[in-house]
Amino acid sequence: MSSRRETNDGALFTRSLGLTEWGSPGFGQIKTDKYAAAKRTREHAASKRIRKKIKIDEFEESPFSEGGEKDRYLITYADLITLLLGLFILLYTASNLDVQKYEKMVNAIGNVFGGPTQTIKVIPDSEIPIAPPLGNLKSDINSLIEKNNYTSSIKLEENSRGVTIHILEDIVFPSGSAELKKSSKIVLQQLAAIIKKLPNDVRIEGHTDNIPISTSQFPSNWHLSVARALSTAYYLMTEQGLDPEKLSIVGYSEYKPIDSNESISGRATNRRVDIIIIK
Repeated sequence: MSSRRETNDGALFTRSLGLTEWGSPGFGQIKTDKYAAAKRTREHAASKRIRKKIKIDEFEESPFSEGGEKDRYLITYADLITLLLGLFILLYTASNLDVQKYEKMVNAIGNVFGGPTQTIKVIPDSEIPIAPPLGNLKSDINSLIEKNNYTSSIKLEENSRGVTIHILEDIVFPSGSAELKKSSKIVLQQLAAIIKKLPNDVRIEGHTDNIPISTSQFPSNWHLSVARALSTAYYLMTEQGLDPEKLSIVGYSEYKPIDSNESISGRATNRRVDIIIIK
């Protein structure tokens, strides 16, 4: 009686825990399910590895991947084309400046940053006025001409380049020579006293008539015109204190006449040195 109760109690205890006795059909089913689950896990892991390898291979073969070796130059080529496109757009924009839009933009920026309201006007180069030489240059030179009776030898002209002082040959140089006369130095000294006060650049130009010259010193009128311009400029620079940085010389030979070369008086007028105070 006691022995059967213990056996029954053990069976009841086992069944209450949901366990199956060793060797029963339920235990074999649990073991089979365990192996099947492990097999499925292994197959799933292998499948993931295969898919991952396929993705890596596809990425390496892509022409636009950083790790790929095939057609990698396309990335650099595309960047270059983009940069060139941007450059040409900027150049086109800069070459087509809309003055009105530029003025509006500048004024708007000034208002945004809290500055006083101002209207900025962009003036094209063609509308910028040319300032005349400073001081009473023309009146001073005209007064010098009248005072020293240089009317027939010094002429004054104003044009787009500036104020031009025509000094004829008879007052500065002997015929066919580039050496200054003593009397010409007095004239140049008087002119230099007026010119060197100005901040403007000064250009010395030599001119001749159309009569050819051919000497050992001056093989042509070109040589003579340049030599006369050089002698005048050098004297003004070294003896009268004109700034060398503001001086320049040029020789025109017979090709810039201010009178006709068909007459003696016309040729005499063309043989000259011009001092130009440049605007």
